[in-house]
Amino acid sequence: MARAVATAEPVQGRTAPNPGVGAVVVPVGSSDADGRWFGGATAPPGGPHAEVAALRAAGSAAEGAALYVTLEPCSHHGRTPPCTDAILAAGIRRVVVALADPDPHVDGTGIAALRTAGLEVEVGAGEQLAREQLAPYLKHRRTGRPWVVLKLAATLDGGTAAPDGTSQWITGEQARADAHRLRARSDAVLVGSGTVRADDPHLTVRLPPEDPWSRGPDEQPLRVVLGSVPPGAAVAPALELGGTPAEVLDHLGGRGVLQVLVEGGATVAHAFHHAAVVDRYVLYLAPALFGGGDARPLFVGPGASTIDRLWRGRLHSVTSLGDDLRVELSAHGA
Repeated sequence: MARAVATAEPVQGRTAPNPGVGAVVVPVGSSDADGRWFGGATAPPGGPHAEVAALRAAGSAAEGAALYVTLEPCSHHGRTPPCTDAILAAGIRRVVVALADPDPHVDGTGIAALRTAGLEVEVGAGEQLAREQLAPYLKHRRTGRPWVVLKLAATLDGGTAAPDGTSQWITGEQARADAHRLRARSDAVLVGSGTVRADDPHLTVRLPPEDPWSRGPDEQPLRVVLGSVPPGAAVAPALELGGTPAEVLDHLGGRGVLQVLVEGGATVAHAFHHAAVVDRYVLYLAPALFGGGDARPLFVGPGASTIDRLWRGRLHSVTSLGDDLRVELSAHGA
């Protein structure tokens, strides 16, 4: 199952509104020692699902083989035929599923169809690995809203810009490249119109072609601006939205966005944090200090009034990126 998760990793951010699933076919008699296996991942909408891609790679070796897949195979006609039909036609005898699919079109029917046809089906192997990777899809199917990642960059004393507004660059090259990979994993990137006016960002993924997370002109995330886009702004064309964070997320969820990356500025960051709609916080921290109280902060707006109201999450990971740190926090339950 770990191989299936790894096979799915490069397609994250490329499959919405479908989940980025990975599948691996292990032929009869194969073992970890000989390493003979065939993998596949979900293609962009309209293309084959992970199971079909893996079965095509395996060819005749799929006869009697085991199939490992990170999400329950579909059993209904959508843009493509049911994956359960392809599994049965290939002669697979055993299917290992990490997670049942909460989509109402599936919701256990794929597992039931395979068991009814006489296949051995195991559910739950590698569940935590798959759940982490598919968290945006699972939330979208549960709530209709995308998974929300709030990205922040600051000095160790919490400054995001100097009093005169200058902020390039607080973090180093490795941290900035990692932020572009975070964009590549996202279906939409969101900022406020104030950030557009102040910084004129492109909000595109800009990585060297050899980077596996590089994205071409037709693979860029949807650019979203809260408010209006000034004429001639680099972010254009962009989707202009208004309303509360909840209303914005409902709209994006309705468009099939599975993950939205909120990049700022401080007023927008405060709005999404204050509305308690952020699932994951990603902070890039530079070993630098403004050393005073007049630097621009991470959030603009009222904070916790007492220590009892302090927001507390769960430390998900801490990673060194050159001289900087990438700190990832999860909201409780996310």
